[in-house]
Amino acid sequence: MLELINIRKSLGGQEVLRGVNLKVGPAEKVVVIGRSGCGKSVMLKHIMGLLKPDAGQVIFEGTQLTALGEEAWNPYRRKIGMLFQGAALFDSLSVFDNLAFPLREEGEKNEKVLREKVAEALKIVSLGGTEEKMPAELSGGMKKRAALARAIIRKPDLMMYDEPTTGLDPIVADSINRLILHLGKMFGMASIVVTHDMTSARMVGDRIAYLHEGKIYYEGTPEQVDRCEDPLVRDFVRGHAPGIDVTG
Repeated sequence: MLELINIRKSLGGQEVLRGVNLKVGPAEKVVVIGRSGCGKSVMLKHIMGLLKPDAGQVIFEGTQLTALGEEAWNPYRRKIGMLFQGAALFDSLSVFDNLAFPLREEGEKNEKVLREKVAEALKIVSLGGTEEKMPAELSGGMKKRAALARAIIRKPDLMMYDEPTTGLDPIVADSINRLILHLGKMFGMASIVVTHDMTSARMVGDRIAYLHEGKIYYEGTPEQVDRCEDPLVRDFVRGHAPGIDVTG
């Protein structure tokens, strides 16, 4: 489905990605963890074609995307859904118009078709009947679900989630995790989940990759990651800050 081969990228004179290698199989759910600023979101932007690597390749469904021009990228972008960390809903548009936006961008003008597709997507994320609400009227969890509905309305082959549970209480976060699992089964799509939330990582991931200093440092199943005794992986998974003693 997706392969990143030796992706390198410098931003502002700093090398952020230093040779990222990652594979995602069909319908596989891969979780990427790592400390803040390690390049997780930058990696996602390369998969979406929002950034071009300084070196390396992004191969999606057998096509080397990094060799394509901007116009040639667009058909592949339509096969990739993205849930942004802050939901990224258009504040001035209703829920309906937010969800209809990508369909209209593709040329869909039939209002009946738009209404049906939006209603279907909202029903999947348990937000039926919210079409006329504005984003300001939604709670944090509802905004995430509305943004998720917008991301899946085109039924992508690959879905990417950037910190999907950040800022949510544990119950709402659990509902988002369950949605991620449900959508993967419903559409048979592959998923990449970037998160700091180890509860989420264990729940939704078939495989967890630890990104450290611009490279994939360790990969394994959730069980293997929990058992890993490498100090870097162990401290992150257990939320332990080495060298800080608060017992005195």
